[in-house]
Amino acid sequence: MNRLKEKYLKEIVPSLKEKHNYSSVMEVPKIDKIVVNIGVGDATTNSKLIDAAVNDLSLITGQKPVITRAKKSIAGFKLREGQPIGCKVTLRGDNMYNFLEKLISISLPRVKDFRGVSKKSFDGRGNYTLGIKEQLIFSEIVFDDVVKVRGMDIVIVTTAKTNEEAYDLLSGIGIPFKK
Repeated sequence: MNRLKEKYLKEIVPSLKEKHNYSSVMEVPKIDKIVVNIGVGDATTNSKLIDAAVNDLSLITGQKPVITRAKKSIAGFKLREGQPIGCKVTLRGDNMYNFLEKLISISLPRVKDFRGVSKKSFDGRGNYTLGIKEQLIFSEIVFDDVVKVRGMDIVIVTTAKTNEEAYDLLSGIGIPFKK
């Protein structure tokens, strides 16, 4: 069993149940899924960039990404409907916990001048979004193989009803929030 999942079940569930006065263990918020998304806006001119992004994302998450396509045409961006503009991966179960553990313990500390992640990135419904400026913080990415340095969005979807519940859950799991 994953170390984070074990910590969640043995330490976080009882403390959250006590703090928020839940009557049942099923009320305690949990992490539902993690969606990692890379937007490749330059793919309109160079289609090789999509393949590079897909490759990077599959190395980072250990899962095959889905290519996202434009929903409608926008002439100002030279964008046509159905054109590939990014890729995403939805992680659940053990893959999700493994990715989260790797993110917290290895990747985030590698960010230059890292002081913690913002507390303001909750959406009001208990979901947390984290933006990363470059994929090089992940140890699976080899610098010499990088076609273009690009960022990504990591969305942590929880079953929490409020931002406060989600904050307690994520800080209990070990996400380093700014003091």
